[in-house]
Amino acid sequence: MSAPLPLADRTISEVGELLRRREVSSRDLTQACLGRIARDGERLNTFLAVGEERALAAADAADDAFSSGEGADRPLLGIPYALKDIFVTRALDDDGQPDGGLPTTAGSRILEGYRSAYASDAEERLAVAGAVLLGKTNLDEFAMGSSNENSAYGPVHNPWDDSTVPGGSSGGSAAAVAAGQAFFATGTDTGGSIRQPASLSGIVGLKPTYGRVSRYGMVAFASSLDQCGPLVRSVSDAATVLRALAGHDRRDSTSVDVPVADYAAALTGQVRGLRLGVPR
Repeated sequence: MSAPLPLADRTISEVGELLRRREVSSRDLTQACLGRIARDGERLNTFLAVGEERALAAADAADDAFSSGEGADRPLLGIPYALKDIFVTRALDDDGQPDGGLPTTAGSRILEGYRSAYASDAEERLAVAGAVLLGKTNLDEFAMGSSNENSAYGPVHNPWDDSTVPGGSSGGSAAAVAAGQAFFATGTDTGGSIRQPASLSGIVGLKPTYGRVSRYGMVAFASSLDQCGPLVRSVSDAATVLRALAGHDRRDSTSVDVPVADYAAALTGQVRGLRLGVPR
């Protein structure tokens, strides 16, 4: 009989069930991820910024919410995640002073030390969902690359083989999930920057339909193609994270005002009647 997977290597659905049964805490999960970051983060070069104190405080808040009876209808409550450093994170208070929040660099020295006065839609939605932000992941500079060798802060290495690339531009996000440093991460995809690193890193990635997820607060590469999407360990997890990220945002003129489906409910395992189109 094989040994059970360590906490940091499990899926969102697996650890979510443990959280709801109160068999583990969000602090346990967060510390497990932070431990992996401390052990392998420098070698893999996955993170550009880690907010340990903030993450643990958010985890404790999630544990308090579970104690109050919340969590049954919040599948991301208490789940640690990473944000690709192409999404701005609020790091200034209302007076414009640094409040200890995470900087945003887009993988470039041009933005080194930049702190945003506002949050991206992705950060806001995941905060509402109760997910625990661990830090910001490395990427090809301004998302312009497909191997994550073009970051101004050094290349990211594939956790399965340090001598290979994890793909890009969302390579830091993909490698972090594959290495058990986060249960999920956000990525952006213009021409393959979620799907390709997911493939090269052995995980699941999804580029949503254009307009399904807001681009507000995402440093643009090609606004007519860019989309935010999840990097995860299972198709079920992709459905869960996409539902949290999706929705109309009046701040993004390309955001579509249509209801958000229950994507997980569609995962019946049945493909009978599915039609695929192959361009000639």
